[in-house]
Amino acid sequence: MPKRDAPPLEADLLQGTLDLLILQTLLLGPAHGHTIAHVIEHRSDEVLQVEHGSLYPALHRLQNRGWISSAWGPSENNRKARFYRLTAAGRKQLTRQTSRWDELVRAVNRVLKPVRE
Repeated sequence: MPKRDAPPLEADLLQGTLDLLILQTLLLGPAHGHTIAHVIEHRSDEVLQVEHGSLYPALHRLQNRGWISSAWGPSENNRKARFYRLTAAGRKQLTRQTSRWDELVRAVNRVLKPVRE
């Protein structure tokens, strides 16, 4: 549910950051797709909305790159679900992407909020 005073960000704003958000979420431990989406939405105060049409292709892409692995197991309601886990390569990638994200945010802020002389 979006916050009352602000609509959720459009999906295209998440493009390029979804991988980073998924890797960060899986740093907390293994999770299935629904939980990953819920955690991202909850931790962003419902500003970020993760659509399944974006989430699952991202999970497959991350798995193909070796940054996450997956295995079937029972969900909280005892249904069969695929659980995703961060790999060692994924942890390294998360560190790289987090550093790059921090650099990008600083650069954008320099443009949006220039220091007045």
